[in-house]
Amino acid sequence: MIAKELLNPRSIVICGASSDIHKPGGKSLKNLLESPFKGKIYAVNPKETEVQGVKCYAKVDDLPEQVDCALLCIAAKFCAQTVDVLAKEKGCKGFIIISAGFSEESHEGAEIEKHIVDTINSVGGSLIGPNCTGFLNVNYAGCFDTPIPPLDPKGVDFITGSGATAVFIKEYGMSNGLKFNSVWAVGNSAQLGIEDVLEHLDETFDPEKSSHVIMLYMEKIGDPMRLLKHSRSLINKGCHIAAIKSGGSAAGSRAASSHTGALATNDAAVDALFRKAGIVRCHNRQELTTVCGVFMHPEIKGKRCAVITHAGGPAVMLTDVLSNGGMEVPPLKDHPASPALLAKLFGGSSVGNPIDFLATGTAEQLGYIIDTVENEYDEIDFSVVIFGSPGLFSNKEVYDLLDEKMKTCKKPIFPVLPSIINVKDEINDFISKGRINFPEECVLGNALCKVYNTPKPQPEHVELPKIDVARIRKTIDHCKDGYLEIADYNELLDAAGISRKKSVEVSKKEDALAFAKEVGCSKDVPLVMKVVGPLHKSDVGGVTLGVKDLDTVAKEFDRLIVIPETYAVEMYPMLDGTDVYIGAIKDPKFGHQIFFGLGGIFIEVLKDVQSALAPITADEAKEMLKQLKGYKILQGVRGQEGVNLDLYADQVARVSALVQAAPEIAEMDLNPLLGNPRYVTAVDARIRIEK
Repeated sequence: MIAKELLNPRSIVICGASSDIHKPGGKSLKNLLESPFKGKIYAVNPKETEVQGVKCYAKVDDLPEQVDCALLCIAAKFCAQTVDVLAKEKGCKGFIIISAGFSEESHEGAEIEKHIVDTINSVGGSLIGPNCTGFLNVNYAGCFDTPIPPLDPKGVDFITGSGATAVFIKEYGMSNGLKFNSVWAVGNSAQLGIEDVLEHLDETFDPEKSSHVIMLYMEKIGDPMRLLKHSRSLINKGCHIAAIKSGGSAAGSRAASSHTGALATNDAAVDALFRKAGIVRCHNRQELTTVCGVFMHPEIKGKRCAVITHAGGPAVMLTDVLSNGGMEVPPLKDHPASPALLAKLFGGSSVGNPIDFLATGTAEQLGYIIDTVENEYDEIDFSVVIFGSPGLFSNKEVYDLLDEKMKTCKKPIFPVLPSIINVKDEINDFISKGRINFPEECVLGNALCKVYNTPKPQPEHVELPKIDVARIRKTIDHCKDGYLEIADYNELLDAAGISRKKSVEVSKKEDALAFAKEVGCSKDVPLVMKVVGPLHKSDVGGVTLGVKDLDTVAKEFDRLIVIPETYAVEMYPMLDGTDVYIGAIKDPKFGHQIFFGLGGIFIEVLKDVQSALAPITADEAKEMLKQLKGYKILQGVRGQEGVNLDLYADQVARVSALVQAAPEIAEMDLNPLLGNPRYVTAVDARIRIEK
């Protein structure tokens, strides 16, 4: 639990306080004095007797009584001793260390940081930082940065790993009316990190009093499973979470020997984690604050939007964004209620959706439109109102009406007020009523699509297909680290109920010919022959398809067996169908990640795959398959048979169950599986284990 002395202190000391508000110690004191804090404020600076009207002490030893919370704005080398006195002699349990020069800078700094954390832990205290901009909530401002946003218990809880980024996010959000409940700039996260703050918000959540919107900015995820646990719990309690996780580009991915390894960037793992948790992932400050602004409105219950506008261009652009993002802008021209609405608008207006009531449209006409959308258009779930100004008249009457309608309508209304210069005062007045403006319609459209398309959290406990765990453990236990032999990975696939082609592995020509005779090798039963040993068989010419007679069997065996690193030849009857793929890879933090999508050679070129953190159910996999760009190929196009998606999804769930039963599996490729309406069968497999 986070110490109450950090959250709601009765007294606060600024160490390094200054009268110079351009220094962290001076600005921190100024922010604190101007905040709602009503408790005692102390200042410490050996060179001053009074700063900004506050009595100043030479050192913390001289403080007259106990103090609940301390802000340290002093050199790192003095912080350990200061914390020792405050924690052990002054009863202090809340610490915010603004100072830099700790683990982010040197080994010596890391040692000081560790000493500080150990001391604070010993008294049951809590630490924000070091190397941070600070902390603020509705009780007080314990930070040196500005702006200080409007604080509201129903505003956003913002947790960030970067103080400077927090400043820019606050500025953009505030300029459009976004309010905040708390800002946690955790800096080095020496004691409290993002996961700790989420845990606190989860464990103290009150549906009546707590904020329902959480904003995250992070450059690392220290404990993914803890982040998942508390995010999932908070969202299930009624919270909404939007997050940026930066630093996940392909440049940061590691080299890997398997297709799955090449796909498994840290960014893919983050996507999978956020999807499982129900977190809306954002990629820039504008997107993050816009999504949180959407969260501050009533929840969207469907994907059908009415675009209400007096300007055609923005409406067309918004319609494109919504349509391309999976939302709908249903036609309304022929709706029974449309003629009566059109009669109330100026000539030349349109009610087709977008509903365009022209540049001369009035507040009264906007009211008619909103009422019709609310009461008559059952096809509509929410609306976006775009209303700016060419600078010829005031928009106050329109914005006042919009505010009133947003109070009474059950269908959410999202205002796009783009004229941030021409009607700046009117927009500020609208925002002062507690409203949020979305100045750019396409940014809003993108945010609406993200919010609607982000799935609800996946259940913590799911039912996976039944597999033979004892048989799997027996196989894993006798195997050594590295890639498994064919017999061993076949045993694992069979025990997990994963369909595979029936093959033999031969090292003699006579055995190859015997197998060909046994299965009736012919033009009706062609065989596949491929090398065993080389990592990438196709690259070394180690795969022969469509072998239809015994002479070809003998000739191909002689050719394949002499390819470098080959010690045997695998043979099996050819299967037909669409190439698909399932893979798994283990991350030390994220656990097993399951990938699936189009397979064969296309996996290297198209990378059209979905990924999820294990465990994943067949139902979840089937829904995710619909997100593939090649989904129509799986359904079957131009006379080509489709893939049995129920069987495919079941195979994905069985791979998930397999890696749960055998966590030693480090990498796994089933590529390709051949899918058609009758079966989805693995043709080739590679499994590597690390014990």
